[in-house]
Amino acid sequence: MKQLIEIHVLQNFAPSNLNRDDTGAPKDAFFGGTRRGRVSSQCNKRAVRQYFDEKIREGVFSPDQLAVRTKRVYQAVADALDGKRDLAEARAKTERALSYVKLKAAEGGKTQYLLFLGRREIAALARTIDQHWDSIIEVEEPQAEDGAGKKKAKTKKDAAGSAPKEVKDQIEAIFNGGKAVDVALFGRMLADMPENNQNAACQVAHAISTHAVEREFDFYTAVDDLKPQDTAGADMMGTVEFNSACYYRYAAVDWEKLVANLQGDADLAAKGLRVFLQGFVLAEPTGKQNSFAAHNPPEFVAVTVCRDAAPRNLANAFETPIRAKPDESLTHKSAEALATKASILDKAYPRKGKTFVLNLAQAQIGGLGSEHESLDAVLDGALAAVQE
Repeated sequence: MKQLIEIHVLQNFAPSNLNRDDTGAPKDAFFGGTRRGRVSSQCNKRAVRQYFDEKIREGVFSPDQLAVRTKRVYQAVADALDGKRDLAEARAKTERALSYVKLKAAEGGKTQYLLFLGRREIAALARTIDQHWDSIIEVEEPQAEDGAGKKKAKTKKDAAGSAPKEVKDQIEAIFNGGKAVDVALFGRMLADMPENNQNAACQVAHAISTHAVEREFDFYTAVDDLKPQDTAGADMMGTVEFNSACYYRYAAVDWEKLVANLQGDADLAAKGLRVFLQGFVLAEPTGKQNSFAAHNPPEFVAVTVCRDAAPRNLANAFETPIRAKPDESLTHKSAEALATKASILDKAYPRKGKTFVLNLAQAQIGGLGSEHESLDAVLDGALAAVQE
């Protein structure tokens, strides 16, 4: 029976610039006919992955249960062989070995695109290269000539075709996700090895403000501390764009897909799910935080566990932008609008499930779900429902 875990978060940030576009302005989007503040899903996922790394230091995860996203995989594999093999030779062997599976090096000794690899996969690559050290050699093969009599450059297919079969097969088998929780959740694409892609167990929406926003500008100046005292004026000036918004954030996790991506390890999936939900609530984007320090925890969280149902993003609760009077809370009104929309959809499209709510906004949420006093209590209830 398919289980889906959804999380809905309302988070009101003080003036900030959490996620910038190419001009340095806070990202935004038009929704319901008005401009809304926006934080991209990529930005939110990055914050959660950094939160996962903190859990390594706390001992919740071991390093080999998570992944790294890098173009520097050749150096990472070589570093794993430090003390056993010469580093420069290990890098060269790694470049050759990965070319067997069409991962050719670009200029600068990096891969051509970012690879999202489990640390177990990197360690396994190092072991395989060490095991087959003498078989992984650069073979000078005759090269075909083009019409002008010039030799054609070797292609990825040429490199793969010249690989020792045993080594190539062993390397291909390594790329299975490595039971890395973040790869299992967020998925990955390996353009040159599509058969080793991993479909994400998790979907994350772009966060949008529940209300219309206007762009604002902070004009700043800075003075040279060593300027002569008889000299007036600023030595630097400029502007920074910012906004202040109550964001609706949403994500959904397919439990069965998460377990499958983790090669059937339900205990690791449960631990990963809990940390993901916790991180989704607590982790913050870091953009311009040294300038704004907008550290504002969410005041409304709802986690729903349902079975045999389609995901349900409740952003349309805010299609008509929320408008709060001077003495009203945007978060409070947004939470009530969200609960109302959820109730309307539940009547039209009933689902089997349970919802666990943290309602610091003290909104009237009707029968949305059972209210709890802490995030830990919400997560305890959700994980128990998943494992029933």
